[in-house]
Amino acid sequence: MTSSLIRGRPRRAASHISARVLHTLLGALIGVMWLVLPGMTIDDRAPVADKRAQAAVRSGAPDADGSSAADLVLPLVAVGATVLVAGYAYVRRTRRARTRTTPGGVPTPLSAPPPPTERDERARALLVAADDSVRTSREELGFVEARFGQSAVEPWVLAVRDAEAELAAAFRMRQQYDDGVPEEAAARQHALAGIVGRCEEAGRRLDEAAAGVDQLRGLEQGAGDALGLAETRFRALTGRTQAVDALLTGPAARYGSAAVGAVTGYVEQAKDRLVFATLRLNQARQATDLAAHDRAAVHLRAAEGAIAQAAVFLHAVERLDTELSGAAALLPAALTGAETELARLRNSGAETPVGELRARILHADNVLAFVRDEVAGSAPYDPLDALRRIVRAVAPLAAEPTAGVLGAAAALVGRASVAGADDFVATHRGAVGATARTRLAEAARLLAADPVAADALAVAARELAEQDVRMHGNPVAGATEHESGGAGAVLGGILLDGGAAASFGGPRGRGRRA
Repeated sequence: MTSSLIRGRPRRAASHISARVLHTLLGALIGVMWLVLPGMTIDDRAPVADKRAQAAVRSGAPDADGSSAADLVLPLVAVGATVLVAGYAYVRRTRRARTRTTPGGVPTPLSAPPPPTERDERARALLVAADDSVRTSREELGFVEARFGQSAVEPWVLAVRDAEAELAAAFRMRQQYDDGVPEEAAARQHALAGIVGRCEEAGRRLDEAAAGVDQLRGLEQGAGDALGLAETRFRALTGRTQAVDALLTGPAARYGSAAVGAVTGYVEQAKDRLVFATLRLNQARQATDLAAHDRAAVHLRAAEGAIAQAAVFLHAVERLDTELSGAAALLPAALTGAETELARLRNSGAETPVGELRARILHADNVLAFVRDEVAGSAPYDPLDALRRIVRAVAPLAAEPTAGVLGAAAALVGRASVAGADDFVATHRGAVGATARTRLAEAARLLAADPVAADALAVAARELAEQDVRMHGNPVAGATEHESGGAGAVLGGILLDGGAAASFGGPRGRGRRA
């Protein structure tokens, strides 16, 4: 970046030149005045016609052609110099106002700032692009680490973390912007500019590290070892699909279809990704046999993206089974802890609460009674949803909402919601917009300090993401061009047919391979 000192030199040079020109003009005027005055005031010593004329000369009486003209020279010269200086200053100010010069001296035309809606849309687009870049970089780095080890990829892990920090700050600013903070129009435009700057910085850090990742992998010189690793992971996931499919049957029977609704269809979508990976792995193997290493690298990265997303789908099903079991085990203790909190409020020694507090206590009593009936009944129920209702009803009334059994229940529900929303965004990011991602980022930020608020934001993020998919078309069944920039169709954020494969790097560099 050009320093302020360097940027200031042309202006100072221009001002010195202008001062020298002005001094030269004033010097010329003074020289002219110095030459003219003696000639106009010199006594020509002509003979005096008579005594009366001689007396007039001795007495210093003004002569019509000599002394009066000399008296007018100084005022005229002063007025002329003043007019000249003022005209020069006016011309200089007008010229500087009409044109600006860059440090190289090239005039830069003034351009009107973009309208607020355009800035808003640009900030949204950059948030999505930066989030996609971070997610894709993490996916590829996982394959690199599996091949070379953790210590070998440490510099690039740090680069991803730096980019994540910049992106988290941008999402935080966007959340505040959506909440109406700041309120002033000018300050809101500055906030949008800050979001854009953070996103661009996140992309820049990834792009700076991308060359090192490329050099370490060496795919353009041969993808044999990396291709073998991807094929090994592919076979392992293919073997897991049947086991995970059977695993989903148990929770559905115990807790009902609503309890597993968040992951319904995930096994089928994992199989779709694996079918896509099969095609790309075969193409990568064929290109490798033909020594077409660049084309093999493109196919390999596409296959790796599909494999990574298939793993997300299968892991989400396995995690939900664990979360449901944990919620069912924690539910009786959560009911007891919630009733204890309500009893503490009633027996606190204060007068009977009125107004909003009393209404909240009555609502919490009804929620607890309904949940107890569900647990005692024979019909299947969703333990995570039951735990969520208890936490939302009683946690605002608890003395320490993040401590004890209620705190454990809130943390379990919050983690489940944030993880589920993140899985959905990761596997459908070709269609998910900035608002859903912003709510998800805010939920992740609040998870440790306020799991109840984090749960609410994560649920909202999942709903918004599902709306985006319905509006723009399911990237699993249909094709979008969100991530490939028009180069090819995208399957859940993975390139389908030609173009440049998404890879480690920022928005400017991830599609650099054709």
